Amino acid sequence: MKKSIMAISVATALFSGAAVANLHINGFASIKGGMSTSSDKSLYGYTDELDFKNESLFAIQVRSDLGDRLSVTAQVMGRGSDDFDARFEWAFLSYEISENMRINAGRLRTPFYRYSDFMDVGFAYDWLRVPQGVYGLGFNNIEGVSLYHTGQLGDFDSTAQLIYGSFSGDITLAGNSASANINNIAGVTWELERGLLSVRAAYLSGRSTINAPGLNPLFAGLHQAGFSNVVADLDFNDDTSEFFGLGVTLDQGQWVLVSEYNRINVKDTFFAKRENYYISMAYRFDAITPYISFEREDHRSKSEIYQPYRSILPPQLLQPLVAVVESQAVDSKTWSGGLRYDFHPSAAFKVQYSNENNTLMDSRNDVVAVGVDLVF
Repeated sequence: MKKSIMAISVATALFSGAAVANLHINGFASIKGGMSTSSDKSLYGYTDELDFKNESLFAIQVRSDLGDRLSVTAQVMGRGSDDFDARFEWAFLSYEISENMRINAGRLRTPFYRYSDFMDVGFAYDWLRVPQGVYGLGFNNIEGVSLYHTGQLGDFDSTAQLIYGSFSGDITLAGNSASANINNIAGVTWELERGLLSVRAAYLSGRSTINAPGLNPLFAGLHQAGFSNVVADLDFNDDTSEFFGLGVTLDQGQWVLVSEYNRINVKDTFFAKRENYYISMAYRFDAITPYISFEREDHRSKSEIYQPYRSILPPQLLQPLVAVVESQAVDSKTWSGGLRYDFHPSAAFKVQYSNENNTLMDSRNDVVAVGVDLVF
């Protein structure tokens, strides 16, 4: 109810100022359906029953130019996975400091990836979905401030961004619901583009505190048994988190090659050291673009946390400790192939098949999905 009241209030404020401010309204949507080909397996939220709700979404974005280089932007989105409940994805003020410099403040998209700003706008890329092995960190927005600077560096177009803020919200940790607070998020991104080549780098760090009630019995047991030092190695209590990403795009008009790599770690916690990357190639035949991509997830569990205590801890503490630490381990490879057909200037039909090979679980999961992405 509070979210609905907030949405109505903001919309009323925006539209009541229409007489004195320039309003720009646009939106985007994705209508997607898919299913797994195996009766006992799932991938990306799909089971063996055809589902048109899981990845579908609708969004409206309103930008109001207030004059004197000041503007306000709000983006409201409803996702099928959330029963299409409308939520603010973006809500920020923007001020043009100069021709080449802009500052934004409010709810912003965290610039982890090349497609961060439009990862929900399916029309902006060829895939049916962004590569989940790389784009699946768990949160995409922060409340804060960012500074953009554009210019020239020799023959290269340069775009740099500084960002600072915080995140507070619900996540899933080791299979348990958790509340996360990531403070003092500070980072920089830099993209250089010249002709067919574009290179982007990103670095962000923060201080992570996470409370997962489902893990409290294990932590309490370790404290009572005199192993508080193990708890300190496990829990998220104002611990340093770091993200590094690198992306390269080669686009010569027909052939398109895109690749991104990232490395993530949260020090002094059981969060695995993650390395992820994908490489994707597409070829444009006028309105038709077939593509293929490969994703790799390598999340190395911090077994050094429990190894020294194998012969010391009682089984009722050792077993859940090992389970929690190893729950973070992932070793998977995913191949995807698909096709995009631009049947309308503002709409594209897509079909994609993805097959994930999870080495640690010795299992294969796949999904086939179709959809239409549009902008308006």
